[in-house]
Amino acid sequence: MNHPIAEIFSQGEEIITGQIVDTNAAWLAERLVQMGFVVSRHTAVGDKLTDLVALLEEISKRADFCICSGGLGPTIDDLTAEAVALAFAKPLLLDPIALANIEYYFSRRKRNMVASNQKQALLPEGAIRLDNHAGTAPGFALQHNRCWFVFVPGVPSEMKQMFTEQIKNKLEARFVLHADKLISIKTIGMGEAEIQQKLIDFKLPQHVHLSFRATPEEVQTKLLFPANMAETTITHCTDQVVKSIGDAVFAVDERNQSNTTLIDVINVLIRQRKYSLSLIETFTQGLISAKCIGQDWLLTSSYQQGINANGGKDISQFAKEIAKNYNTDLVLIQLYQGEPRQFHDKNKAVDLYNILITPHQLVKMPFTVVGSIQRKQNQATIRALDFLRITLQTDAFTTTQ
Repeated sequence: MNHPIAEIFSQGEEIITGQIVDTNAAWLAERLVQMGFVVSRHTAVGDKLTDLVALLEEISKRADFCICSGGLGPTIDDLTAEAVALAFAKPLLLDPIALANIEYYFSRRKRNMVASNQKQALLPEGAIRLDNHAGTAPGFALQHNRCWFVFVPGVPSEMKQMFTEQIKNKLEARFVLHADKLISIKTIGMGEAEIQQKLIDFKLPQHVHLSFRATPEEVQTKLLFPANMAETTITHCTDQVVKSIGDAVFAVDERNQSNTTLIDVINVLIRQRKYSLSLIETFTQGLISAKCIGQDWLLTSSYQQGINANGGKDISQFAKEIAKNYNTDLVLIQLYQGEPRQFHDKNKAVDLYNILITPHQLVKMPFTVVGSIQRKQNQATIRALDFLRITLQTDAFTTTQ
């Protein structure tokens, strides 16, 4: 199934010199792919008229749709409309409605409009005006050669509002769109290479694309299915991949449908069992508790630096006393091996233990974190919560001592 080809074009010297990050391109790309476009390129050009003109002409011959953000302001470095006029041989004409909207913008705020703002009401001949309800610069749209172009302001809030309220429905009317289906399988505790190895013998259906995305908190195994693939095939394939990866999977998300976090999963599991939790942190210094903010099942939490991994019997008794004193079902304790001075040394690993007292028994999980103190603490936080998730998902708690 063919998809229309889209490009994203960002204009501004501050983008190509690294003064700001082009978040507009990322936001737009995600929405266009969700709609059913293939985004083939992201391009950024500075405030140079000849470069803008050349790029517009190139895009007009290779893309079906292009959205350009930036360069619609009132100053001399805002060159987008002028570049369009030159590239497409469409002279700039004053749009009286656009001018009236700009004048109203200033009058409503009891501010004087300077003459240079009138420049923003000059639109290429034959262009469709796109009103800006959040700023002064109107956008516009027009066809040239193969490509339908849309030009919007670079201010993210203005761009997003215009895309959502005006551009999206125009795209749906102009193009035949069939969105592919993206499934994200989220895991903790396994790297991309390890996951790929587990899937080495699994044969994906034809035209299904497998990819991976790693973040500081999780790895996402992504399956992109063609729009016309049968739902039964998608379900079977997803289930087989999840089974191959194993317990490291904590969520399976479909694009546009959900964005499940680890806390979301834990919240459901604890509420299903009507459990409560007491938490004692050492190495993470309160980061685990911070992840659970607002959850009424977290009855107590504390940070105690002096507890280490020596004397397991005392720790077990300590946990049982907490469970009794606070009438809580679960007690999660984090222990560390060694001395606190090694925490800040990025060349030294920290050995940790998560201990969970459940209504059934005691469960222990050892693990090691490395890197900077921030990385170590973040990984320790995620691993502790995932340990809680895995334990809660087990029908019969298994003692590991």
